[in-house]
Amino acid sequence: MKKFIDENFLLNNKTAEVLYHQYAREMPVIDYHCHLPPDQIAQDRNFENLTQVWLYGDHYKWRAMRANGIPEEYITGNRSDWEKFEKWAETVPYTLRNPLYHWTHLELQRYFDVYEILSPATARKIYDECTAKLQTPEYSVRNLLRKMNVKVVATTDDPTDDLAFHQQLRESGFEVKVLPAFRPDKAMNADDLPALVAYIGQLEKVSGLSITDFNTFLKALKSRHDYFAENGCLLSDHGLEQMYAQDYRDEEIVGIFDQIIHGAPLSELEVLQFKSAMLYHFAIWDHEKGWVQQYHLGALRNNNARLLERLGPDTGWDSIGDFQQGPALSKFLNRLDSSNQLTKTILYNLNPADNELIATMTGNFNDGTVVGKIQFGSGWWFLDQKDGMTRQINALSNMGLLSRFVGMLTDSRSFLSFPRHEYFRRLLCNLLGEDVEKGELPEDIEWLGKVVKDICYFNAKQYFNF
Repeated sequence: MKKFIDENFLLNNKTAEVLYHQYAREMPVIDYHCHLPPDQIAQDRNFENLTQVWLYGDHYKWRAMRANGIPEEYITGNRSDWEKFEKWAETVPYTLRNPLYHWTHLELQRYFDVYEILSPATARKIYDECTAKLQTPEYSVRNLLRKMNVKVVATTDDPTDDLAFHQQLRESGFEVKVLPAFRPDKAMNADDLPALVAYIGQLEKVSGLSITDFNTFLKALKSRHDYFAENGCLLSDHGLEQMYAQDYRDEEIVGIFDQIIHGAPLSELEVLQFKSAMLYHFAIWDHEKGWVQQYHLGALRNNNARLLERLGPDTGWDSIGDFQQGPALSKFLNRLDSSNQLTKTILYNLNPADNELIATMTGNFNDGTVVGKIQFGSGWWFLDQKDGMTRQINALSNMGLLSRFVGMLTDSRSFLSFPRHEYFRRLLCNLLGEDVEKGELPEDIEWLGKVVKDICYFNAKQYFNF
């Protein structure tokens, strides 16, 4: 019987063991998309206890706890940190076969050298031991990043952010690059006009420009795009249900924006036209600067209206959506490509039914000018687990070039989530090892090892110009 999470965890053949231990394991980490708070890195925070670093803001865990019948007061409510952890420990045994079960124990092992299984029986001991370590200098936020051999972190930042903490980090000489990423979703959210009008007011303040029409709106956003570039930004990110590529005339968008600032309601068509115009302008600016643009597609957000009103967004009420992705995505990319203004692009897919669609779409716009110019991004959110990542790797392998893939990311708000890179690397090595063992790939360990190292680190380093 195999030991749970031993050194050959997920490595089910000898070739996989060689590929992981000799090539993948020691590769540095480039985390090119996450939601880590830059202020905590700049301040080099020490968390007070295990709950704060592990459970605060982690809606993956919150959903599991709710499914286990844990009352909300122990999840996002006012119970003590120990009581919340106690309820998480009560839930963990019931997460078997959920990726949380693997991640939980990988994180305990890799950060804290704790090899016990988390359960109600071990909760107090594990909580106290890990909490004691978290209060030492060796467990400050920056040292947590060093512990995982992280070289680059790209955060997710709104255009109105002042990036003061990124500036502070750069001036501090911290050897891990912490770079901003331009996330302008709020600037195109015409589904919520009061929020968009309020956002325009924020944009006026940070840009110093009076926004009276669509032209000055674009000018203000462009000034922020330029500001991000001045502060080391090399990539943008967009969280979308689907790509927007509705036909519009420029004068129509001018009129739609006038309606927005005067509080006049928009039709469904006008909302789509406005979103489509904004995405296009952002993409043009990204191309001008040579940035990488990322599109996270397919989430159906905020499904539970009652609990959304009580707790707000990003608290665990989202799911996979079943949007039609192909036509608009093709139209959007083709418009940019037709004028040779399509920059390097990563497409992330949340619905596994669309994996082959996305994998083949990337091939339509790889034009030979850049290695892996259009990428099928790694499995994300609900798909950053064993089955989801395997299906993404297989679709990419069948339809494109896995060897040119830029690899894994955390997409996380937790400083303890970096073992997800290890999880991906083990899975990748196992899949390649299986092919060798079955005679479907040659036993050329040197070449396969190079491919593994490229996917783990070097492809991303070259692609993003880090």
